[in-house]
Amino acid sequence: MTFKTLTAVLMLSAAPAFAASHAANPMVGGAEMFPDKNIVENAMNSADHTTLVAAVAAAGLVDTLKGDGPFTVFAPVNAAFDALPDGTVDKLLMDDMKDQLTKVLTCHVVAADAMADAIMKMIDDDGGTHPVKTVGGCTLQATYDGDKIFIEDEQGQKAEVTIADVAQSNGVIHVIDTVLLPAM
Repeated sequence: MTFKTLTAVLMLSAAPAFAASHAANPMVGGAEMFPDKNIVENAMNSADHTTLVAAVAAAGLVDTLKGDGPFTVFAPVNAAFDALPDGTVDKLLMDDMKDQLTKVLTCHVVAADAMADAIMKMIDDDGGTHPVKTVGGCTLQATYDGDKIFIEDEQGQKAEVTIADVAQSNGVIHVIDTVLLPAM
């Protein structure tokens, strides 16, 4: 299945998210994010996360990210995937690349519910840099400057958290501008 086909199928299956009442959550990708919806349900409604949603489906991680959690997901926007070398996304979506795709995606997930203020406190407690262990076995490095949090991957790339603290029923999403990669 191609990336475009997978994206189209997922977008058709995404029901609009409506809730009578919800706490204020930032808009992401032109859509409201509802704290009573899980990570996958909210991500499916974000126009900025269609590539991430397609990749999560291709890796077979939808049910995991719909689970109880708690999870903190550093969610790269479509432009972050577009910035990867040409053909990288299509290659990772191939059936024989599922293990590598899963490794990349799970390096964006932490088995905890960590809001920005908690992350900043951990950074302060650790003297300016906090190691972040992911469910994929990666160790990321969290830092901040002013009110901006940065996440450095195992290859030395830094992602900026562009939208923090998007509450979910099973954790929190922090939108980032770079795909985090494991050490090669």
